[in-house]
Amino acid sequence: MNRWIKAVILTYLSVLFFGSFIAVGFLWTGALEKSLPFIAEIEVFLYYFFAGAIGGSLRHLYMFCSHYMKDELKNYREWIMYIFYPVFATGTAVVAVTLIQSGILLIEFIDFEDTPYAQISFAFFVGFGFNRFVNKLNAVSKDFFKTKNKDHNSEMENKSPS
Repeated sequence: MNRWIKAVILTYLSVLFFGSFIAVGFLWTGALEKSLPFIAEIEVFLYYFFAGAIGGSLRHLYMFCSHYMKDELKNYREWIMYIFYPVFATGTAVVAVTLIQSGILLIEFIDFEDTPYAQISFAFFVGFGFNRFVNKLNAVSKDFFKTKNKDHNSEMENKSPS
């Protein structure tokens, strides 16, 4: 990778990581609600969103730095992972908490004084392990939507789209 691509990726991940902490601070203090009143209606989802962003950007900062130190940043196609995976992690964190709160995924959260610390923590873990969570979600969806006829399933999986 060129030096400037490495600098852009490192800057992007750092801004995403630290910016998400600043955004959580604005949410926590109520500063955003004063200027944007509709924020109060989606505030809890923004906590999940930014927790996912913190987790996703932290993991990819770590991966980027460890690959940089080992001089393993040679593949130009890898830059896309460092840019988009943290973005995917943010939305996936919100969806993960929503799936759990809906009862589809069986994890029980305990609320602490009307503050969803457990949900926010889970959103962070989903962001951090985004690709692992998506792999598990894929396995769950395969089980959830499978049909009873095994011959029909294997036949449908082996067909390629036209």
